[in-house]
Amino acid sequence: MENAKILIVDDDPDFTVMLKTVLEGEGYVVDTAPGRAEGMEKIQADKPDLLLLDVMMVTWSDGFEMARDIRKNPEYKDMPIIMLTGVEQRTGIGFKSSAGDPEWLPVDGFLDKPVEPHVLIAEVKKVMSDKP
Repeated sequence: MENAKILIVDDDPDFTVMLKTVLEGEGYVVDTAPGRAEGMEKIQADKPDLLLLDVMMVTWSDGFEMARDIRKNPEYKDMPIIMLTGVEQRTGIGFKSSAGDPEWLPVDGFLDKPVEPHVLIAEVKKVMSDKP
């Protein structure tokens, strides 16, 4: 889905610049937000086609909470979400197997940081192709 709008919500500016560069190179329109509150504002204003979401931002669970809030909102509940995080590396707790659980981790994809560009693009294309 060329020209699809992707929002990256992540508090690591270097990482978001890298993601944005890779995604724009594939023809996506990319915006960023450094945290949950700013991300929700941009979702309301711009209605992106896909959300790339970090877990640990202001709190260690911001991304989990944001994903759940999005799924509870009828206007955004179908927005594809890929969680892109280093939570396992930092905590030793793996969440990938829980991805897709509607209560615990309502996301469409889960990638561990650091992520290779080709892996990111493949996951974005897969999730976007699954979009209704």
